[in-house]
Amino acid sequence: MAKEIERKFLLNDNEFVKLLIASGTGKRFRQGYLSVYSEKSSATVRLRAVPDQGYKLTVKGPKEGATCDEFEYDIPPFDGSTMWPLCQHKIEKTRFCLPIGRFVFEIDVFHGVLEGLVVAEIELFDENDDFPRPGWLGKEVTEDSRYSNSNLGQITENWEVQTLLY
Repeated sequence: MAKEIERKFLLNDNEFVKLLIASGTGKRFRQGYLSVYSEKSSATVRLRAVPDQGYKLTVKGPKEGATCDEFEYDIPPFDGSTMWPLCQHKIEKTRFCLPIGRFVFEIDVFHGVLEGLVVAEIELFDENDDFPRPGWLGKEVTEDSRYSNSNLGQITENWEVQTLLY
């Protein structure tokens, strides 16, 4: 069984974000949700479309702290493009990967109605890992469900995003 141990943070340095975006090193992609964890569903099922890499289907179990079960599979392009319209909640973002020591921070800059939201994620090897905390790393939002991508995909108005920026 695959486990994902991930912590999530807001960023507190707008100049750093501007430099990151200007670097042009990010990868833009979109993802949609076929199922979202709830009282009626025991898993979140995500479809991710990455240019030049195709489609990935991901199944995630419920989170306990920063940990959840996660299974990810490459799927054929035809299947992915056929499944895309079935997704209920969709987001688009550009991801920047920054290795620091033995860890990699994934910084997501969101687009569309989520414009202005920037989130950093770090995958850990163990929930108790001591990891670097660069100066641009802000408030931790790991356990705030409003910042899960599946919930972000349900946001339809810019004013809702503004409440997440602080």
